Amino acid sequence: MNRIQLLIIVFIIGFYLPLSAQTDDMVKEDFQGSLVNQPGKEFPKVNSEGRVRVRIEAPQANNVQLDIGGVKYDLKKNDGGIWIGESAPQDEGFHYYQLNIDGASVPDPGSKYYYGAGRWGSGIEIPAQDHEFYEMKDVPHGSITENIYFSEITQDWRRNFVYLPPGYFENSEERYPVLYLQHGSFEDETGWASQGHANLILDNLIASGKAKKMIVVMDNGYAYKPEAMQNAQDGHPKSAFEEVLIEEVIPNIDKKFRTKASRAYRAIAGLSMGANQTMRIIMNNLNLFSYYGGFSGTSNYPGNEKIDTKTFLNGAFEDADKVNEKLKVLWLGLGTKEPEVFLKTVGDFKEMAENKGISYTFYESPQTAHEWLTWRRCLYQYAQLLFK
Repeated sequence: MNRIQLLIIVFIIGFYLPLSAQTDDMVKEDFQGSLVNQPGKEFPKVNSEGRVRVRIEAPQANNVQLDIGGVKYDLKKNDGGIWIGESAPQDEGFHYYQLNIDGASVPDPGSKYYYGAGRWGSGIEIPAQDHEFYEMKDVPHGSITENIYFSEITQDWRRNFVYLPPGYFENSEERYPVLYLQHGSFEDETGWASQGHANLILDNLIASGKAKKMIVVMDNGYAYKPEAMQNAQDGHPKSAFEEVLIEEVIPNIDKKFRTKASRAYRAIAGLSMGANQTMRIIMNNLNLFSYYGGFSGTSNYPGNEKIDTKTFLNGAFEDADKVNEKLKVLWLGLGTKEPEVFLKTVGDFKEMAENKGISYTFYESPQTAHEWLTWRRCLYQYAQLLFK
């Protein structure tokens, strides 16, 4: 074999080998600090592929992992006792994550903390191509106030966060419609204002003329009577949230804020568990609400059987004419990558509505799963239809 032939063979091998060897080990080194880092913190970082890179000093640790999306990634320790590593590419949007240090799960000291998955922990934002609709912009901004109240039903202090639209404090005569907006399971009343950016979504919609000015109330969907807590079986006490919302929250909001206190100016929506709760609430109280939004869920979860309208929610959807008359908007939305149980649940509900002749609006969030980017997009779409 002469030298020219050898060079040709080396060239061919060198050309094809990188193509076949492009695995997860080949990471684009264009990492930048996350948008949700604590001030002055360099890590966590995100690259253009959506990989999350974390770094933590733990010289005495034997094993450190990044736990994101239920998948754990091993970190490597350098000579200085610094552990560093990254995840596989993640979907666009917001994700909860944590670090696992020798079996103990802890928040990342570099990220801001969010309440989700039943704990205060870390969150990461993978930049989305359509992030513009929930960005901070140079537009008139509303405010979010913490509203504390004592619940006679649960016998404890509770709170909700209330979004007041731009101009609320400048015009003391104007009254506003109200949207009651609920979080999902293992989250709380902080979710929509922090993870969800509900205030920025509404600010931008209102500034562009795409949505009416409205008050948004975000309460905690976990509410239990003391006796229910004592008699709970398998750790699942009966929820009293509907009672709390109807008998305490709505009257409290109407008393403390300048609302338009009638069903024509009252909407309700929720995500996942909140979609289940709010559908039950509105169908039991059609005298109080005119608009419903279900994000990634309905009340036929887990969708094991087709809906029988004679028994589903005590026959609430049996009379299609009544439903169509009472509900100005019946809105459903979910991501195209949702787990099968949610796709089936919402699909079965749509089939029921079509068979009965019940009007509804349906939206699919492209390339998102059971996550906050889905629900931000849902709120953006749903809010544009309210109070018009």
